[in-house]
Amino acid sequence: MTTSSEPVIIVGGGQSGLAAARAALSVGLRPVVLQAGVETVGSWPDYYDSLTLFSPARYSALPGKAFGGADPDRYPTRDEVVAYLRRYAGSLDADIRTGVRVTAVHQRRGAGFMVRTDTGDEIPAAGVIAASGSFGNPYLPVLPRREDYAGEVRHVAHYRRPEPYAGKRVIVVGAGNSAVQVAHELASHANVTLATRAPIQFVPQRIRGRDLHYWFHVTGADRLPRAVLTRLVRHSAVLDTGVYREAIASGLLARREMFTAFTPDGVVWADRSSEVVDAVIFATGYRPNLDYLAPLGTLERGTPRQVAGVSTTHPGLVYLGLEFQRSFSSNTLRGVGRDAAHVVAALAERVSGATPRRRWLTERLPVRR
Repeated sequence: MTTSSEPVIIVGGGQSGLAAARAALSVGLRPVVLQAGVETVGSWPDYYDSLTLFSPARYSALPGKAFGGADPDRYPTRDEVVAYLRRYAGSLDADIRTGVRVTAVHQRRGAGFMVRTDTGDEIPAAGVIAASGSFGNPYLPVLPRREDYAGEVRHVAHYRRPEPYAGKRVIVVGAGNSAVQVAHELASHANVTLATRAPIQFVPQRIRGRDLHYWFHVTGADRLPRAVLTRLVRHSAVLDTGVYREAIASGLLARREMFTAFTPDGVVWADRSSEVVDAVIFATGYRPNLDYLAPLGTLERGTPRQVAGVSTTHPGLVYLGLEFQRSFSSNTLRGVGRDAAHVVAALAERVSGATPRRRWLTERLPVRR
């Protein structure tokens, strides 16, 4: 059975894990963060070099620490986010262990969990917060004759910069922000086509002189529940100042309906024409990186059985950083803190029998200014 002296294990030391640690400390739990990498910065150092946040710095902070910088309306770069997460981790009075990969989580007889690591350790835990994100599990769709293709195939998770593609024929697959940003960057170096299953949906980055995230904030749209979001958001949308739309309209960046199959040297398009292609980059998203939970039997085709981040199969197990977990911003810097407060409140009630009602309700209510 669990005891009050046992820690809550947080798997993952990126933005979700750090937000979870702060929330756990605030309700009197003892968090131990286990991070597979050498730093508590998650996957941010591994994103492509030119990546910038799609939300301004003023809306891109975790609870308790502003993002900082001279211009709160700038869009922080990848390296700025890494530096911010380093500062955030340093401000937490928590047990953070780097270079430790969780390999399995087992249910103990009675209650609680046993967490096993690649160092051979077995750590008893009163509860587990699965905050390992999805970057380690990029999704590549299955397409006919993929194994016959001799060109380069990679996920955008492994793309860094455009120079290696200079003069090449490249297809970028996807209709979201990353796909369009990478394709636009490549277009000045290579012959690029965006392959999508539907026309790209653009959303203005600025409305009435304000960034879209200002309107998300003041209207409470960032906190709309999942049930509402799934009815409103049917397709990926690209935030755009007009640059990307113009690139497609001018022909700088071509867009075609998704190809149907590979050939040994290229692809077959939907109109049955074939084309020689040097490289295909898939910006087709990620899936939850939760293999270590397999011994619990809580995953259904790799997806956890949960409601709003709280496991429906194992009391004492919660999740953070899942896409649309509770809201549009659940797996972002600006939104994960709210989800952390919610799931940690549920976890604290289970582990210690205490219900931090005031804080939980405060975190759930929309803030309008």
